[in-house]
Amino acid sequence: MEKTMRKVLVIVPFPMGDEDLARRQAQMGAVDLGPGIEFHYRPVRVGPKNYSSQHDMALADFSILDAGLDAQAQGFDAVCIDTMSDSGMAMLRSVLDIPVIAPGRHSMLVAQMLGEKFSILMMWDRWKMLYTKTLGELGMEHKCASMRSIGVTPDNKALLSGKEDQVFPLLLDAARRCIDEDGAQVLILGSTTMHEAHDWLASRLDVPVINPGPLTYKLASVALDLGLTHSKATWPAPLAPKHDMIRAIGAAGAAFLEDRA
Repeated sequence: MEKTMRKVLVIVPFPMGDEDLARRQAQMGAVDLGPGIEFHYRPVRVGPKNYSSQHDMALADFSILDAGLDAQAQGFDAVCIDTMSDSGMAMLRSVLDIPVIAPGRHSMLVAQMLGEKFSILMMWDRWKMLYTKTLGELGMEHKCASMRSIGVTPDNKALLSGKEDQVFPLLLDAARRCIDEDGAQVLILGSTTMHEAHDWLASRLDVPVINPGPLTYKLASVALDLGLTHSKATWPAPLAPKHDMIRAIGAAGAAFLEDRA
């Protein structure tokens, strides 16, 4: 009997057009998932300009919840969230039965399979709060050797395009400091927006370098192969779902942004 094609929704955490979305889709080239599974990328309708404050994180959670709220009803078999902040993951797990995979916690957990201590490479210091939160939730603060920033403001749409000569050497220097000075045995790229640097860095370093976006794709595939999803004992369904209200707020926010464009 012919297998049904499995569909995975990848939620991109910023509103964007096709050209910018293609830079996110390029992450697919870093992992071989084989036949029988396809990935569909969807930008959020609303959201913050960047993930740099608690204000931004509240908007991020909502925007990703709004984008993935109907994923299961739309025929998707799993959801991947394209941000190391893991924004919206807990909320979507409470309303969906299909696997919801986010890169922050899963990168850290996989790093523990590969070594004792890991470091996180980040573009700027404002991202530190994202990892600190997840490390605390996992009780893994003692496993993080360091978080090193290169002090470059990220571009969530153009990513690293046109800045390779500037950014790649800075990342390599920070990575070597993580290894030589901090004792890291595994490195994690601090954002899916940094995926274009992965191969270049990995070929110049002697420790594993985790590329978080493609990792989520593979984990989604594995979860589907094994028939696994998150526990509803941990992420229980709401007693009084407000799906229509969430959709209405998302639509109003999108209309507001369109009027200002």
